[in-house]
Amino acid sequence: MGRVFLIEPVIGLYSFTIFMIYPLLQQYVYRRLWFQLSGTPYPAESLSHCSNNHSNLSIHQAVQRETSIFLLQNQLFFLIPSLISALLLVSCSDHYGRKVAIVPPLVGDTLFTLSYFVVSIFSLSLKYLLAASFLTGMMGGPASLIGGCFAYVADLCGKDPEGQKTVRMARLDMILGVLSGLASLCTGFYIKVAGFTWPFLTAVFLHLLNLCYVLGVLKESLVLPSSPLSTSITSEVPRMRRFEALSTRLQGVYLLFAASTRQRNTVLLLLLAAFASYKFSLQGGMFIFILYELNTPLCWSELLVGYGSALSTAIFLVSFAGVALLSRCLHDAYIILMGLMSVAAGLIMAAFAKSTLLMFLVRLPLLLSIMPTPVLRSMMSKLVAGSEQGAMFACVAFVEILSVGVSFIMFSSIYAATLSWFSGFTFLVAAGLTVIPAALMW
Repeated sequence: MGRVFLIEPVIGLYSFTIFMIYPLLQQYVYRRLWFQLSGTPYPAESLSHCSNNHSNLSIHQAVQRETSIFLLQNQLFFLIPSLISALLLVSCSDHYGRKVAIVPPLVGDTLFTLSYFVVSIFSLSLKYLLAASFLTGMMGGPASLIGGCFAYVADLCGKDPEGQKTVRMARLDMILGVLSGLASLCTGFYIKVAGFTWPFLTAVFLHLLNLCYVLGVLKESLVLPSSPLSTSITSEVPRMRRFEALSTRLQGVYLLFAASTRQRNTVLLLLLAAFASYKFSLQGGMFIFILYELNTPLCWSELLVGYGSALSTAIFLVSFAGVALLSRCLHDAYIILMGLMSVAAGLIMAAFAKSTLLMFLVRLPLLLSIMPTPVLRSMMSKLVAGSEQGAMFACVAFVEILSVGVSFIMFSSIYAATLSWFSGFTFLVAAGLTVIPAALMW
């Protein structure tokens, strides 16, 4: 039914919407908890809640801790179901088409954003948001959609030169990053002008628009042969046979390793471990950025948070340019090592950033920090056959969800525990952990 092989609008619109919501929900939870713990509305002036008054500082630290704990719980409710659903959806996309991994996450995120809109407009309990996170996880979440999109690109690049696949995957990461930064910038102005309710409703409409594009415009990248097994899924057959068909599809992930050589398995597992540890350190540090910026002595307003996130778009642009240029003259492993050095340098600088100017400048050493993501994905994609792309990206999605989820839990706990004596300690831990993927690639 689709007409075009153009997956970039899906990634672009999805990342814009998701990253418009991400700082929005963090700041919304922060202000709701401020009101619950202090009994007063969140101060309109960004510095008024950061005064040297002892009672204000106590309330501020309590809000920081409670926000960190709530976001940790929220991540757990999302993480557990998404581990299974993302693996299932992206793996099944090898047999039912890539849209199987793309449509459910869009539906789940639409319902998730709608729940925030309802909670915001009626001031309902924040516990409803935990249920919404669980539902979103059951629908696959961002990892499933992104895994399906990268598998879609791998299908289209099947006969392209190897370097072209790396560049096209880097382009997807660039689109994801640039539009996420623009979304964060828009969010700051949107909150200031319209509060929280209308931005949530806007995100709902953007997800629905994306869903219409996928269902009505995007053309399936796989030619799906009709077979007795595939038709049995949709026809009226005994329920046991449906489970047997489903288990057959899931065997693709098992066969990815069982039907391969020991050498390929070793290389693929090392790359998956490097990808997981890289995501663990990078996302673990980046998750804390907004809470760190809201904390003393920075005390950023929603506009400054938006400016900082928008400035981060340069990271994705420079990383894409770096991959496009360096892939012509350097081995993939050296590009990854340069990206890891960028991550470590930026996070160490963030740990000691105590002024607004310095916090903005933190983005400079981070400019090459995204390069390992497309390069590692491309390296893993080159190792497997075209019929195994979905199974491989299902493993990548599973590893990414697990590493990012565990890192969020771990670094949120560390941040809450070290907030009173050194709030930048979390960044130093994340920077130190970049040694692990560097050692695996060496």
